[in-house]
Amino acid sequence: MVTPEQIKSLIEAGLPDATVEVVGDDGTHFAARVVSPSFAGQGKLAQHRMVYATLGERMGDEIHALSLRTLTPDQAGGQ
Repeated sequence: MVTPEQIKSLIEAGLPDATVEVVGDDGTHFAARVVSPSFAGQGKLAQHRMVYATLGERMGDEIHALSLRTLTPDQAGGQ
């Protein structure tokens, strides 16, 4: 079973400039808020793919569902 902390660590390892928050209490369904300057100029689909790439084969296996909110730092500043 994967934990929110493990998912956070994986995303941070793949996107070292990101600020990441992950919640989930059932071990398979999670929600993440990822703020990264790397998202600038990227559409939401590309941003989500960047995050999914950090999780590799765990997506769809250990991680059944991940709700993503991706933002640039400028977008996050207004939140």
